[in-house]
Amino acid sequence: MNRDRIEGNWKQVKGRIREQWGKLTDDHLNVIDGRRDRLLGQIQETYGIAKDEAEQQLQSWEKRNAQALDAVTRENAGQIGR
Repeated sequence: MNRDRIEGNWKQVKGRIREQWGKLTDDHLNVIDGRRDRLLGQIQETYGIAKDEAEQQLQSWEKRNAQALDAVTRENAGQIGR
């Protein structure tokens, strides 16, 4: 999954992010606002982990969620055409 998919589908992605990183609050997610770099930094800060570890977790999450997020992207594209 690339940065555009996270940003473009932020409303749908927030729930999946909360499932993975439950310490992230709605306030955190509002500040992140779909930006991958902000998400990475917030994971680092909230969980007290190094940037490399946060990046590894985020990449792993992206791989696990790629298929579902692709479906959301296709669904959103269909709604735009209506």
